[in-house]
Amino acid sequence: MLFTVLAFLVALGVLVTFHELGHYWVARRCGVRVERFSIGFGKVLYRRSDKNGTEWAVSALPLGGYVAMQNDPPAHATQAQIDESFNHKPLRQRAAIVLAGPMANLILAVVIYAFVGLLGTQEPIAQIGPVPEGTPAAQAGFEAGDRLVSVDGKPVDSWLQARWAFMDALSSGGELEVGVKDPLGQEKNRYLRLPAGEILPDGQDLMAQAGLMLRPARSIVQEVFKDTAAEQAGLREGDLIIRLDDLIEPGITAFVQKVQQSAGKTLELEVLRDGEIQRLLLAPEGDANAQGRIGAKVAMDMPMTLVRYGPIESVERGFTRTGQTFWFSLKMIGRMITGEVSVRNVSGPVTIADYAGQTARIGLIAYLNFLALISISIGLLNLLPVPMLDGGHLLYYAIEAVRGKPASERMMLVGQRLGLALLALLMSIAFFNDITRLFS
Repeated sequence: MLFTVLAFLVALGVLVTFHELGHYWVARRCGVRVERFSIGFGKVLYRRSDKNGTEWAVSALPLGGYVAMQNDPPAHATQAQIDESFNHKPLRQRAAIVLAGPMANLILAVVIYAFVGLLGTQEPIAQIGPVPEGTPAAQAGFEAGDRLVSVDGKPVDSWLQARWAFMDALSSGGELEVGVKDPLGQEKNRYLRLPAGEILPDGQDLMAQAGLMLRPARSIVQEVFKDTAAEQAGLREGDLIIRLDDLIEPGITAFVQKVQQSAGKTLELEVLRDGEIQRLLLAPEGDANAQGRIGAKVAMDMPMTLVRYGPIESVERGFTRTGQTFWFSLKMIGRMITGEVSVRNVSGPVTIADYAGQTARIGLIAYLNFLALISISIGLLNLLPVPMLDGGHLLYYAIEAVRGKPASERMMLVGQRLGLALLALLMSIAFFNDITRLFS
């Protein structure tokens, strides 16, 4: 629990700090006086003032942060004090300052994705397992062992990339041209027709519904002990289990269960060794509990590929991934508004904290990808034209640009009340979903 809370607070601190730094940096470029930059809310625990008069503070409640600017000049202000007030700046500068926060989050996501691309990650190859009959994949001619190499003309190097390439079509429906390399190494194109799928946080995987599932990990012999059934059968280190009696390419669990249930029996075993199939006879020996043992260490064999890019391509992919995620998220919001997608997909702080802890436990790359995703979400949320958010201020500035004068106080008051109501409704839905997931 403590680890999850720390992972969440670090994520929140980094993302909100970058957001506020965006506002701060552009405000200073535009000559606006920034009175305070605070990480956290509430009682100030530490403060320091710089030469520009900005107070840098760390506050007691680490759930965000803020930038306090001089909105209006003080009484009896000099012309210099008037000039450095936010509300006395030209419209384009005020809009740029407000826009800078969400843009900082999007730029941070680009940087993170580019950094991950430079580091490189080990990911499962995009090879599919058995294709259930009657599924869209079966109708399109997909077969077990096909390796996905492109989706709609865009190359994919791994299963994770393939899932991302399928995401939009899986949720909204449509036809995809999928390039595959079959088990014999021949490249073919398959045309997959997908119905619109309902995205639910606890629903079935849409790729599995379409008949596309990652090929299960096979079993491989890591070590053979002396004077055991495995040694007598001729098993060797590195042997890949192709068949164990009636089990074809069994996973670890199925292999172990079959062996445990076969004490005193003779099993037919086929292994792949140096590119050739070897046929062996394996006779598990019973232990004190009458369970079969063979005296070998067997592990998972999941073919992996290193996904790594050079500096230029990493940056390009950073922009592409950020743009695709932003656009997909925006479409999902639109489909929620029209009722095509369930509002159960809205996540609150509890769910986000849970994912922060899970990804941090997996490793640095998973946690960085999580940070990038949430950074995009923060940027997008703040760009929505809802009063109380950055996007609401931009909406007011757009009205000002059209009218030639600021929005009326009544209009802004009504907008603030409406924005507050919308945010309260959104937070209520998010907390309700969090609580439902917590107890379900």
